[in-house]
Amino acid sequence: MLGQAMGALLPAALAVALSPFPLIAIVLILSGAHGRRNGPLFAAGWITGLAIVVLGVRKWWKRPRAGERTEPPRWMASLDGATAGRALLLGVLLSGANPKNLVLTTSATASVVEAGAHDAGLVAAVAVYVLIASCTVLGAVGIHLAGGERAASFLEGVRRFMVANSTVITVIVLLLLGASVLGDGLSGLGR
Repeated sequence: MLGQAMGALLPAALAVALSPFPLIAIVLILSGAHGRRNGPLFAAGWITGLAIVVLGVRKWWKRPRAGERTEPPRWMASLDGATAGRALLLGVLLSGANPKNLVLTTSATASVVEAGAHDAGLVAAVAVYVLIASCTVLGAVGIHLAGGERAASFLEGVRRFMVANSTVITVIVLLLLGASVLGDGLSGLGR
């Protein structure tokens, strides 16, 4: 079965590997002034982008069909009774140790460094990044704290939607991440 899968993906993998634009890009990057730094970064972005797209397609094909009963993923179900310490630790892990966030934060960091921000400018850039990157989490907490029963009802509806559509949501996130990595890679070609 593995042999069949490898045989089936080989033509597509070779077509991607022999695409002219990435070959031109990597040669130009490697021969540039910062080739030793940017070449491996381009390769890491390339691998990340391909892996994200492949995982997204796999997840899409395995999604529940219309009318199928869906159970929440185990990690979702385990959050109902989270302790205070677990909630804090989970917030740290989902923001700081999440591979997607690591890639995007590293990209943002590189942009700030390349822009030459330091001292107060660096602090301001970090604050803006953290606030924007946290707006959905902070917004949900604000709605919950300020909205009372109406907010609880709204958030329960959102929870039901997310449980029923967790696969589709994951695929969309993976596609957006892939597009972001691709966009960052393309914008880096001009540097």
